Amino acid sequence: MGKERTILEGKQFKLTIDRLCHQLIEIHDDFHNSCIIGIQPKGTFLAQRLHKRLLELTGLETIEMGLLDVTFYRDDFRTREKPLAANKTIMDFLVENKKVILIDDVLYSGRTVRAALTALEHYGRADKIELLSMVDRHYNRHLPITSDYTGIKVDALDEEYVSVEWMEVQGKDKILLFPKKF
Repeated sequence: MGKERTILEGKQFKLTIDRLCHQLIEIHDDFHNSCIIGIQPKGTFLAQRLHKRLLELTGLETIEMGLLDVTFYRDDFRTREKPLAANKTIMDFLVENKKVILIDDVLYSGRTVRAALTALEHYGRADKIELLSMVDRHYNRHLPITSDYTGIKVDALDEEYVSVEWMEVQGKDKILLFPKKF
């Protein structure tokens, strides 16, 4: 790729995950009426990592978790050059009257989160919806959406690209900033 800059990796990456978990525990306590929903595809690894760590930290046997596909809820899905391939939504529960924690890796324009909010309506009316993002690119937001829980804020120019890499896929946990989208 060349000229990418590592923003976060290794021990700091793990500490960031732990901090986010502790913030969630502080607010959601025993997660009795709360659920975690990862936004497909890139929020999947963060949601799974948080879920696993929350179970370890709390000693709970279970915390409801789902994975939500938003492909056909996006406002740009018809403007693509080739057909989009949807991911599978994996949710065996409704969100009716629950506290929902939506999880995504990078919050940039807000459009993916808006699509997730629309898709989530098919699973009931949540009592409350919060957003957790590993990276908040707080410039150039297109919609008035903010994270309730943020791993790290990154000041990136519009043509720059932020990528979160996961041990499960790339063999190392890290956040990279590229000079432009690749």
